Amino acid sequence: MSNAADTNKASPTQPRKLSTVSSWDFETDIAIVGYGGAGACAALEASDADSDVIIFEVASEAGGSTKLSEAEIYMGGSGGTRVQKECGFNDETEDMVKYLMMAGGPQANEAKVRCYSENSVGHFNWLVDKGIPYKNSFHKERAIMCLTDDCLLYTGNEKAWPFVEQAKPCPRGHNIEAEGAAGGPFLMKVLTGHIDTRDNIDVKFETRVVALIADEDNEVHGIVIKMNMKEYTVKARKGVILCAGGFVMNDDMLQKYAPDLLKATEKIGNPGDMGTGILMGMGVGGSAINMHEGFVSLPFYPPADITKGILVNSQGQRFINEDCYHGRVGYHLLQQLGDRVYFILEASDDFEPPMFLCADYAGTGETLEELEAEIDVPAGMLKHTVDFYNEQAAKGQDPLFHKSAEYLQAIKPPYVALDCTPGRGAFFPYFTFGGLDTTINGEVLNVGGTAIRGLYAAGRTTCGLPRTGAGYSSGMSVGDATYFGRRAGVEVAKQAAR
Repeated sequence: MSNAADTNKASPTQPRKLSTVSSWDFETDIAIVGYGGAGACAALEASDADSDVIIFEVASEAGGSTKLSEAEIYMGGSGGTRVQKECGFNDETEDMVKYLMMAGGPQANEAKVRCYSENSVGHFNWLVDKGIPYKNSFHKERAIMCLTDDCLLYTGNEKAWPFVEQAKPCPRGHNIEAEGAAGGPFLMKVLTGHIDTRDNIDVKFETRVVALIADEDNEVHGIVIKMNMKEYTVKARKGVILCAGGFVMNDDMLQKYAPDLLKATEKIGNPGDMGTGILMGMGVGGSAINMHEGFVSLPFYPPADITKGILVNSQGQRFINEDCYHGRVGYHLLQQLGDRVYFILEASDDFEPPMFLCADYAGTGETLEELEAEIDVPAGMLKHTVDFYNEQAAKGQDPLFHKSAEYLQAIKPPYVALDCTPGRGAFFPYFTFGGLDTTINGEVLNVGGTAIRGLYAAGRTTCGLPRTGAGYSSGMSVGDATYFGRRAGVEVAKQAAR
């Protein structure tokens, strides 16, 4: 074993100098940091390309945040996946590209969007070949997640303004054929099952990667790990792939890079989402981009009928078309001035608050004036908003926010207001989008746009396909992690051993 105690102290932001490493405790072609969806797919592709792989996972089992998800994957283009075609949908690649470019906003990366869209059907086929079952069925109802075993559903803003005006809508959310929220565990079970059969893949659990090992030019040659309370050095002859998740569990990083996300209430991720992979990449000059962005949800549906209500801010004004995706609502909700947001609805005899929203009753009223007084908005403002909305809804139009006619309906008395203010009871889950800047093949780029030799990344450690909560669609994260994880595995396997 190497005399680790005699070398310079390693940390995520301070790589160990190669010149201080006198011998290696472990050697492999490729060292993968993190055993979630991205790490698993990278390992499988590298293994298929005849490279030796060691996966290092801080937890005692595989899965990461992928295992905690429903493992919906956003796929389409090229005429459609098998499921899309069987359900009667033709999905052209350019429509998928246009949609995802809009979804990414000004930060969208066209190279990644186009690469993903053009190869999405191939990714679907790869998953099917690995044993992931997808049923040829379409879930028509508006839902945050599919709790049946149906496969295909709309999982974003495809049918909502302004996206519907630019790209032909098509459902691209692919849900694994498993009832309930069991997709993530099922996906990881299949992937780990394949990994367990590969002689050239080793896995080390309960092992923390504490630093990269780099030379004077920041070229990465390996990693420092801590296992059984001891530090060891690992040589990666071809390269290191960082698949260590995002930074949603690191409050210091959130406060520094994405303070607005702290207004939300429920972190979505695993305990390893501490930003370690991002920090390690930054420590050797990697560029971290889009660090202020993340996903914030207001899960106000199902039932779909609640979409017929309206969201208003503390001034009693609407700010969004309520038929858009719950993540887009969450994004715009955080931008509102004032300290209150309400959902205004008709209080029918059988009214019940949405199952996932967890919002308290803020007020009720037989008239809008009564409701205004109860929820303390400026007198006349809510009445003006609702009266104008009802007048236009009767004409089948929404000139302010263009809600689709399907959900345009006058709001009649008695009225109820649900308190959707962050921090006042409503459920606001969130996670991060920012991470290392990478090429489509996972090469980590420095601030000058040059690839750092020997260093690659995938999944939430990178700034991947999802760029802003204003355009997010369910399935983009797992799609990004699994697909670009595969590409990173292929790319590193091509490299000459050093």
